[in-house]
Amino acid sequence: MIIVIDSLNKHMFTEVLDEMFRLRARVFGDRLGWDVNIVDGKEIDEFDHLDPAFVVGLDDEGHVVAAVRALQTTGPHMLSDVFHDILDGEAPLRSATVWESTRFCVDTQRLNRGKSKNSVSYATCELMIGSLEYARRAGIQDIITVIDPIMDRVLKRSNNAPYGYVGKTVPMGKVAALAAMLDCSEDRIDRVREFAGITHDVFLTEEEALKVFSKSHPITTEVQDQPTPANQDTKPLTMLEKYFAEQMQAAQSEEDVQAVLKLIEAVSATNPPTQRQVLSQVPQALTNEA
Repeated sequence: MIIVIDSLNKHMFTEVLDEMFRLRARVFGDRLGWDVNIVDGKEIDEFDHLDPAFVVGLDDEGHVVAAVRALQTTGPHMLSDVFHDILDGEAPLRSATVWESTRFCVDTQRLNRGKSKNSVSYATCELMIGSLEYARRAGIQDIITVIDPIMDRVLKRSNNAPYGYVGKTVPMGKVAALAAMLDCSEDRIDRVREFAGITHDVFLTEEEALKVFSKSHPITTEVQDQPTPANQDTKPLTMLEKYFAEQMQAAQSEEDVQAVLKLIEAVSATNPPTQRQVLSQVPQALTNEA
C-alpha cells in the first residue's frame, strides 16, 4: 500500500515520515555503512528539506516497510552535490523531465521472504510501481537513481533493469554506488506488475493511509479532545476547511495565527460558513490571541 507525501500534505504525515527516517537510518547507516547523518535514530539530510516527494509503502499492520525519495534534477540533488565522484567528470543531468530517485529502502527485518503480500519482494515491487506511476503522472520521462550493486541486481531480477548507467561505480561505505537510468514508460510498469502479480491500484488516499497507519500508531489530535461548542456548525468540514484547521493547530505564534486568519478571511468572502467551521476546530486560546 503506497502513499505519496510531498510539501502539500506532509503536515498530515509527520509520524509516517519519522518512521521512514528511522528505517533509512537502519538501512543506510547500520546495514550499508554509508556516511550518513543520524540524529535521534533518524537519517535526515539537507535534501529532505527541499520539499521532495516521498513514496512510502505500508504493510497491513500500518508499519512503514519501504520508501524512496524523488527530487527534481533542476536544483540541488545527490548525484550533483554528494555523489559527484560517480559522474567521473561528466556534467550532472539537469532536466525538468528527469527526477532523481534516492534512499530506496525496504525493511528486510519486518518483511518475510518469498513473494507473498508482506514479503521483501512484494514490498520492493510495489514501491517500484508506485514511484514509476507517480513520476509518470507528474510528467516525468526518466529517473536517475543512485543504487548499490545489490539493488541493481534486484532491478534486473524484477524485470525492471536500467536501460543505461551514468559515470562509474565508486566505493560507498560497506558497498559500492552507481547511477542507473530508468524510463517511466507504461511498458516498464507493466513488466514489474507482471513479475510481482500486482494488478490493483497500489495507491492509498490520504484518509486511507492515516487509517492504516493508525492500526499500530494510534493518532490523537487536540481537535478530538476538545468539547463541542453548543453553537458549533455540525456540517462536516470540507478538505479546504480541514487544511485551515490543521494550519491553525500548527500555529506557534500570533504572527502564524494572523497569517492563517487572513487566508481564511479571503476565502470566506465567497463562502462565509468556512470561517465559522474552521474557527470551531481551533483551540480557544489561539483565537483569543488573534
